Amino acid sequence: MVTQGQASPDHPLTVVISRRVKSGKETEFEALSAEMTTRASHFPGYLGATMFRPASADDPEYRIVFKFAGQAALSDWEQSPERLEVLQQIEQLLITPSERETVSGIVSWFTLPGQNPVQPPPRYKMTLVSWLALYPAVTVIFFLFGDWLAAMPLAIRTLLVTASVMLLMSYVLMPRMTRWFSRWLYPTSRSRSR
Repeated sequence: MVTQGQASPDHPLTVVISRRVKSGKETEFEALSAEMTTRASHFPGYLGATMFRPASADDPEYRIVFKFAGQAALSDWEQSPERLEVLQQIEQLLITPSERETVSGIVSWFTLPGQNPVQPPPRYKMTLVSWLALYPAVTVIFFLFGDWLAAMPLAIRTLLVTASVMLLMSYVLMPRMTRWFSRWLYPTSRSRSR
């Protein structure tokens, strides 16, 4: 089964692959998954990957979460012979075909930990944690650069502040905030080995 959310070609995308591995094939599967990650890392736009191993022997599902800088970079990787070669070998080790979901925007900030990394926390929790990261980021920017920004036209000032804040939120603040608040964001989840 393949599912894909609406995604903008100009924004980072998070892809979550769910794979249920046949008993006794786990070591082979993990080696092929590592090879897949190594190959992906050589493609422009690749931003990283994480593997979540099964929580128990009763549920042999692996989740692989990886990110690309945009739709074009993701498409180049997904259509590449390098990926297809390893994918054919991986699919032979699975109980059912891989499931895939692509997400973008704020939901991709909330991908750790959890029984399903794509399943976001309640909206009020995402809003509060985002605000807890956003407020100090904006405050620091205005504290450090307020006088300099005040001399600029409103449109330029807003452009610089929002660009800076979004970069901080996506690459610095939200990965940490999601990790620090993981017990509250995902109260019923159990952390998985990576």
